Amino acid sequence: MLKGLAITPPVLGRISIGKIVEKDGKRLPMKEDQFTITSQLQCRDGWILHPFDNTLRTEQGGKIRSIPIRLLFNEPDLNFRAEYSLFDRKTGRPMCVGNGETCRRKTDAGIASLPCPAPEGCGLAQAGACKPYGRLNVLIGDDDPLGSFIFRTTGFNSIRTLTARLQYFKAISGNRLSCMPLELKLRGKTTRQSHGSAIFYVDITLRGDQSIEEAINDAKRIEEQRQSAGFDQTALDQVARLGFGNGAFEDNEDDGSAVVEEFFPEQQKEASDAQPTPPTSLATKLDAKARQLSWQAPADAKPA
Repeated sequence: MLKGLAITPPVLGRISIGKIVEKDGKRLPMKEDQFTITSQLQCRDGWILHPFDNTLRTEQGGKIRSIPIRLLFNEPDLNFRAEYSLFDRKTGRPMCVGNGETCRRKTDAGIASLPCPAPEGCGLAQAGACKPYGRLNVLIGDDDPLGSFIFRTTGFNSIRTLTARLQYFKAISGNRLSCMPLELKLRGKTTRQSHGSAIFYVDITLRGDQSIEEAINDAKRIEEQRQSAGFDQTALDQVARLGFGNGAFEDNEDDGSAVVEEFFPEQQKEASDAQPTPPTSLATKLDAKARQLSWQAPADAKPA
């Protein structure tokens, strides 16, 4: 295993609730009220849709609001990793990752472990450069038992909800999180900060009308089938943890460039940062008008 390189779950595609649009010559992120499932390939018009996208879109009448999933691991923090993250906006490289107590930061002397005061108290976290950033890996379909789709988010509502749900489902299933039949669900809410406009976030729920008892029984059945076949979930979780810990940062430069464009765009300057225009007095205006009239007077004009 190459030291310094984070070994992450193989990714077959992306799940998003937004896209990049062209506006006034700039590429800007735009939120949507639906899921989009794409492959790992891009073209001139953006990410190429995955076949799962068309299947679910047809089944749900045009907009994907839920996606049937399973999880790779029993440990919640292996399926969903959320940290405060700062990227270099020019290169897409991760620069600092922390949890509110400690951080790993790239310095001239290498990777340093330092205290993490969270974005509100950090001098580097200016103009939205550092945000909570989460990555969720899920399984869609049964074609590849280890090939995942990744959902990335910097939304506080998604991060808080996904973290809670994974912890709860692990607890009530008796540590059978990877065997639970679940689904990603898009939810909306309005807040005072959204000024009445709907904001959308991602949740994890049971599938359809399935009860919690039915879901747990399904998880027990799947676990028994896997154990009979020799599937070692504990070893898989252990290997995944070692892989994540093998590198200082999970995201590489290639992925980081797309992440920065979608989730860490350069913010407009605040009004307080702009240079103020000095007020123009009435006397100044009159002097300017007098000079203008004198410039417009004919050269041979004589006073009356």
